[in-house]
Amino acid sequence: LNFDTINDLARNDLVAGLPKFKYHKERLFPSCEQGKSKRASHPPMPVPNSRQGLHLLHMDLCGPMRIASINGKRYVLVIVDDYSRYTWVHFLRSKDEAPAVIITFLKRITVLLQSPVIIIRTNNGTEFKNKVLKVYFDSVGISHQMSSVQTPQQNGVVERR
Repeated sequence: LNFDTINDLARNDLVAGLPKFKYHKERLFPSCEQGKSKRASHPPMPVPNSRQGLHLLHMDLCGPMRIASINGKRYVLVIVDDYSRYTWVHFLRSKDEAPAVIITFLKRITVLLQSPVIIIRTNNGTEFKNKVLKVYFDSVGISHQMSSVQTPQQNGVVERR
């Protein structure tokens, strides 16, 4: 029983022999405090790392999903702008489509928003570590940052989406 329930029982005279005064929680044992505490999986990031839109993009490829979409697509490419937290989602049939979709997206978004992409941050997945993307990033001057292996916290912005 917690203290509120005991106070209700005493106030309404529902238990014989229970004195009618307010029961207070005197102290909480450290083990109880620790057991009731919660820990966030990712610490919050209140301030964006970038100073303008499209300065830093976070990317992640999720999948394969157990159930394919109507069009037979099993992978999801998620792209998040660090400044505005605007999110783009592309559905793919296989991981092999990722480089072509990324290059097309970067060309389209650069022209549409008239702002160059400076940094792309991804995990260490093979879909992002390939020659096609490296050549394209070098040709347009995009810096590619990869997080350490098995540390999703380093690319936490896109991992939370």
